[in-house]
Amino acid sequence: MKIAIGNDHAGTEYKFAVEAYLKSKGIEVVNYGTDETSSVDYPDFVHPVADDVANNRVDYGILICGSGNGVAMTANKHQGVRAGLCWTKEIVELTRSHNNANILCLPARFTAKEQALEMVQTFLDTEFEGGRHQNRINKIPLGC
Repeated sequence: MKIAIGNDHAGTEYKFAVEAYLKSKGIEVVNYGTDETSSVDYPDFVHPVADDVANNRVDYGILICGSGNGVAMTANKHQGVRAGLCWTKEIVELTRSHNNANILCLPARFTAKEQALEMVQTFLDTEFEGGRHQNRINKIPLGC
């Protein structure tokens, strides 16, 4: 499995933890995020992750910023991307099983690091249910 990860300055510490966790599971990580804590513009780190996901160069993406909102809004501008902003593992499970999210967005300022790692594992463990949910997914792209 291969996962692209991106973050802004608010997510650097969490990115390091998530990256180490994924690598410990034998997952290849493509790091597009900043390694610094000085202010940066999150879209610069989101677009490469979303592009990799949209073009099937990676299996999934993980994006981290302070609230998770900016990275989610930016990623969802890409066709084929379904980025879900999550703050509990129960929401992660639903965003995967019902919405077939392919990018997990984490709010570093509103979750504990351990909670974020649990959410990452839930994201990886949860399968898309398909069925009636697929019909809804099919209606997401513009023009449907």
